[in-house]
Amino acid sequence: MDYMPSSNTSAKLDLFFRNIMDFEGFAGIDNSLNGIQVDNDGSLISKIAFAVDANMETFERAASAGAGMIFVHHGLFWGKELSFTGTHRKRIKFLLDNNICLYAVHLPLDQAPKYGNNAVLAEKLGLENIEPFGLYHGKKIGYKGVFPQPLTIDQASQKISFAKRPPLGVYPFGKKENLSCAVVSGGAVKNAFEAIDEGIDLYITGEMSHNIYHNCLEGKLNLIAGGHHSTETCGVNAVMVYCANELNIDTIFLDVPTGL
Repeated sequence: MDYMPSSNTSAKLDLFFRNIMDFEGFAGIDNSLNGIQVDNDGSLISKIAFAVDANMETFERAASAGAGMIFVHHGLFWGKELSFTGTHRKRIKFLLDNNICLYAVHLPLDQAPKYGNNAVLAEKLGLENIEPFGLYHGKKIGYKGVFPQPLTIDQASQKISFAKRPPLGVYPFGKKENLSCAVVSGGAVKNAFEAIDEGIDLYITGEMSHNIYHNCLEGKLNLIAGGHHSTETCGVNAVMVYCANELNIDTIFLDVPTGL
């Protein structure tokens, strides 16, 4: 497939993304509508904006930057029909009025072994002997590995901080120095049970839960809640860099944090 800038339609970009992420493997598992959610009129796309979430601030900033496509992790459609009313209508109307294609990739972006959220987190941490981790509906979407040398929970926190934003929560319930670590970005706190069962020293995800706090404490599991948004900037940025290099296309990352 020729991915020269002169041929970057939404359809060809869709093929490009599908070649680097496992869309088919998550069919029937992921309730997100992965791929093109709102198309443009077939115009060539010369600039792609990348962001974690589909929202009006992201859309407006993308339009101001001259982007013809917005690539997000969290799109507008989640497995059920929505009436085109209220906020949903305003968002879709804005995309159509500005001829912007909205492209979303959820679980395939979490799991992607090179450009995914969890693979990049594992790389930032310097993990070695990396293996799949984090079972979700029969598929593992995260990764686990070992540190080349023992790391404290604070040292690990510094390695994954995004835009100088510290993690939302650091829970030193286990060893002072960690040798093994597992990562599943976003709202995957329930995989802490899996980490406890496997005897992992440190688990990193996006959010902590009141219901799981004492299980982690009693299971002596160190846990970092890096922030749902912050932990899921990793894959979006990695795909952006890959696109810029492979497609010779203009890109921009739009940081619209929720603080959560």
